[in-house]
Amino acid sequence: MPSAVTVRLRVEQGEPAAPDQAALAATVDSIAAVQLPSGFIPWFEGGHGDPWNHVEAAMALTVGGRRAEAEAAYAWLKATQRPDGAWHQYYRGAAVEEATLDANVTAYVATGVWHHFVGTRDRGFLEAMAPTVAAAIGFVLDLVRPDGTITWARQADGTPASFALLTASSSTLMSLRAASALAGVLDWDHGHWDRAARRLATAIATMPGAFAPKRRWAMDWYYPVMVGAVRGLEAKRHLAARRADFIVDGRGIRCVSDSDWVTTAETCECALAHLVAGERNKALELWHQAQHLRDTGGRYFTGMVHPQQVTFPTGERSTYGAAAAVLAADALWGDGPTASVLLDLGRGACDR
Repeated sequence: MPSAVTVRLRVEQGEPAAPDQAALAATVDSIAAVQLPSGFIPWFEGGHGDPWNHVEAAMALTVGGRRAEAEAAYAWLKATQRPDGAWHQYYRGAAVEEATLDANVTAYVATGVWHHFVGTRDRGFLEAMAPTVAAAIGFVLDLVRPDGTITWARQADGTPASFALLTASSSTLMSLRAASALAGVLDWDHGHWDRAARRLATAIATMPGAFAPKRRWAMDWYYPVMVGAVRGLEAKRHLAARRADFIVDGRGIRCVSDSDWVTTAETCECALAHLVAGERNKALELWHQAQHLRDTGGRYFTGMVHPQQVTFPTGERSTYGAAAAVLAADALWGDGPTASVLLDLGRGACDR
């Protein structure tokens, strides 16, 4: 059924037009249409999914007024969390498809729960989900390395991986900040979470050699800025330094530097990074460029190869791409309480 509430937007004078509210609500509806009765949100109808992108989709549902569906998504997380606090990397329906226990995938529940609480101010929801968040963060912090970075995963048998990943660690930093904000509302002692976040932020900003090299991936470029590990003038310099590697003029952001494959999620997330860095005009430019990936019914193609203008994966319209578009639009034009959540987490405004 269509959303009862459209996405609340404000109009900024002298800027390119904000998206049509009804069109953005249709994108939210397209995400809800893929959600399974269990509450799980796969990447696309009939496909697999993972808890990180599931949470991203749930946040878009919150923005669009789909509260019941968003809370069903969080209920799925609560019901499927392992006793050690983790989730598996990939699920297909009720089945585990990839058993690896990914630390970043596990941590992201904190960002989603905080986002939903700010959007609804439902303390009952926060209290119900807080033990789930605490267990997830406990699993993640068991993987902290001596230098403050976080091993990216454990195998299903509990064996830790041998390296850390920059994008995953950056996203985990945001989740640690969200967990601390949640704990502050509940008057929990969260000093150890704060200390872990500060050490991780320092590692991301100053120790590039501590992470497995993934320089061809756009996320390793913009994520340290998006989550506020790199700040101020240095954030602008950081984004400018490799912009030519990843921008396809007029089309958006390449997923990888050696292929003209422009993706919705990377383009819209990079817009968020520019917002955190104080570069609103660049963020606006990227969001509007991403609209060439919008399909009928408010859906978004995962990506498109240029100049051939061939979608890849062929015809795939992903819930996580649609969610990234909604969350970036909310950050740019939102007139509701969720509009500043990701930006505040990225700027450290929730730090205590």
